[in-house]
Amino acid sequence: MLDRLPFLVGLRYVRAKRRNHFISFISLTSMLGLMLGVAVLILVLSVMNGFDHELRTRILGMVPHTKIEATDGLKDWEGLAERLTQRERVIGAAPYVEQQGMFSVGGRNQGGMVTGIKPGWEGKVSIIDEHMERGSLDDLKPGTWNVVLGSALARNLGVGVGDRVTLLVPEASITPAGVFPRLKRFTVSGIFSVGAELDARLAYANLADMQTLARTGDTVGGLRLELDDLFAASRETQTIINELGPGYRGRDWTLTQGNLFQAIQMEKRMIGLLLTVIVAVAAFNIVSTLVMVVTDKRADIAILRTIGATPRSIMGIFIVQGLTIGVIGIAIGVAAGVLLALTVSDLIGWVESVFGIHFLDAGVYFISELPSQLRGGDVLNIVGAAFGLTFLSTLYPAWRAARVQPADVLRYE
Repeated sequence: MLDRLPFLVGLRYVRAKRRNHFISFISLTSMLGLMLGVAVLILVLSVMNGFDHELRTRILGMVPHTKIEATDGLKDWEGLAERLTQRERVIGAAPYVEQQGMFSVGGRNQGGMVTGIKPGWEGKVSIIDEHMERGSLDDLKPGTWNVVLGSALARNLGVGVGDRVTLLVPEASITPAGVFPRLKRFTVSGIFSVGAELDARLAYANLADMQTLARTGDTVGGLRLELDDLFAASRETQTIINELGPGYRGRDWTLTQGNLFQAIQMEKRMIGLLLTVIVAVAAFNIVSTLVMVVTDKRADIAILRTIGATPRSIMGIFIVQGLTIGVIGIAIGVAAGVLLALTVSDLIGWVESVFGIHFLDAGVYFISELPSQLRGGDVLNIVGAAFGLTFLSTLYPAWRAARVQPADVLRYE
């Protein structure tokens, strides 16, 4: 019977009505604080996961996971592409020719990077097909000198489908009339939008046209590779370069976009840490609750000690009581947090439609809906941290209860 004493008495103290209603109020606020802290932490981390996923999908869907280049360009690129796609982690390869230049039309100038591609191959390494607002990549046929512009780039130039733009490249052409910058007229055949900074500086043209403009002949600038795990890009790139030997070099996405995603992960960790403080404050409210309960139950503790209860059993009673309050608050918080994380996009959409406001303006942000991605690992970490803080908050009051001396208390009863 004494072995079960901590659980029986601890749970009874949780259910029992107290003469001191202030203690009941503090217990309730502790439970509500844990519930709100856990729910908000799950919701915020899920929203940050959603933003991280959207950025990763959109930006790294356009930026190659890795590039393989050669010092003098790649000639037998088709054979190399077939060889590389046989690797376990490589799921796609496509050739490219890049040319930095400046677009000019009607007195407006805008710098950009023009990438020569083979439309039939591009879908293996890019999501541009899924984000075409107008036109199609199939319009980029050899000899047509068509170009597909990012939406922000087209807007800055004030052009649309069917308009003509001039591309000036940073190389000079020597003619009988003197030295002139090289330029070429393109026709805008399509506009894409991924809702990121890439829309303002990327353009696509046919590979053969860009080879002609860059005077590379049959060689290409390199191969863009899509991997099954983008976080293995650095290791896989180095392995490929070591196998290909001298004359080859590789660049993966961490060199161009790594700082952005490191910043996102840092923000997630810092916000998670700050919100954990809210959970800690709520958990340590249990300390004041249990201290008052110990003071209120000194006579009960003394009686239990006289019938054979050990100090360890007395500690167990108040640990069980504190953990029960914490577990109830954590459980309700997890349920509320998971529900909010799964429905926050629809909830925000309903608020926007009812009140006519926009939390995320598509003209300012790269998305118009609040994203959310619930991850089981985050929920388990939050539950573990909240439970650990709750357990720590019960130790001091339980220790004080175990130190109550029955003779001192019963002397005045």
